[in-house]
Amino acid sequence: MNPDSMGINHQGNRKALDALKRMMAPCVLCPRQCRVDRMAGEKGFCGLAAEIVVSDAMPHHGEEPPLSGTGGAGTIFFSSCNLRCLYCQNHQISRRTTGQGMDPEGLAQVMLRLQEQGCHNIDAVTPTPQTPLIMAALLSARRQGLTIPFIYNCGGYEAPEVIRLLAGMVEIYLPDMKYGRDDLARQFSGVKEYAVHAMASLREMTAQVGDVLEVVDGVARRGILIRHLVLPGMTDNSFAILEMIRRGLSIQVPLSIMSQYTPAAQARKHPLLGRRLYRKEYEKVVNYALELGFEKLFIQQVDERNMMPDFEKQAPFNWE
Repeated sequence: MNPDSMGINHQGNRKALDALKRMMAPCVLCPRQCRVDRMAGEKGFCGLAAEIVVSDAMPHHGEEPPLSGTGGAGTIFFSSCNLRCLYCQNHQISRRTTGQGMDPEGLAQVMLRLQEQGCHNIDAVTPTPQTPLIMAALLSARRQGLTIPFIYNCGGYEAPEVIRLLAGMVEIYLPDMKYGRDDLARQFSGVKEYAVHAMASLREMTAQVGDVLEVVDGVARRGILIRHLVLPGMTDNSFAILEMIRRGLSIQVPLSIMSQYTPAAQARKHPLLGRRLYRKEYEKVVNYALELGFEKLFIQQVDERNMMPDFEKQAPFNWE
């Protein structure tokens, strides 16, 4: 498969890329609307200016089966995030701007290297603050022979107008849907109106790629998969999310209901978040999804294993 056979509109993508870059000065790439001039070196909430910062890149076998396949997802962990979740399992990189800095051409070579290693896709984790530069890298990689799907793996707190500009460049959307209650979004992630922005972005995503996940020979090629991490003691939040998706999207949308919650960072001593998820809580959420009519579910076991990655123990990323 060559890039042209993927239906890529090169001229349209260049226009979209130019529009995305303009959204960095002033920066309105996410609903925080910091409005700093990142192209001039100013830094907003995410702490990033106009350079790509990568924490790690690797074939990853821990994503959902259609994403990992047999060769692994070509996962690129980007530093920083536009959320500050108390319980973030990637807090070692999501709250820092350290990592390997590179330009779009350098990132394009990382993408091509992952394809050469047999990965089924490029899985961009937390791309939101760096979206314009990541997409510039993707277009360069496409011109140089990248043919595997691109996954936009985000936290859900997105600007719909940004998502709209990604049409034709993203094959698979992998968004979180964290909160159906705004009080929890403010308390646990420090953001306002999470559900409103997340649902608007989900509607734009499904308008682009449909409301299913297309799988060929066991590997996802196009579509959407919505993730939801069940939080301890907050099944009502999960119920609200399921109802919102059913009402605002479709029961056809595939859901990944995750049980892997582990107290991390500030959550370890939090009165509500300082424990693991109970099996009965998780099963209650899964059963409610089935009652609402959702059939395409990815589910997990609830166990005591530590599911958190340790980025500080991994070898430094260097693919120069």
